[in-house]
Amino acid sequence: MTSTLVTILFVTMLAVVVTLFIGLIGMARGGSFNARYGNLLMRWRVALQGIAVLILIIALLAAA
Repeated sequence: MTSTLVTILFVTMLAVVVTLFIGLIGMARGGSFNARYGNLLMRWRVALQGIAVLILIIALLAAA
């Protein structure tokens, strides 16, 4: 059970990092991509971070 949660946590954290870098690259380049997807990518990153924190708490409680 705990190893499954750790795997899901790793995948979620990887998704956060990928979303962050796509947003940073889009912001650095500017243009229509940033205008269209900048705020959306920020919202996705914040939501994914929240999910990752919840999974981390669940994994820590399951390990205890």
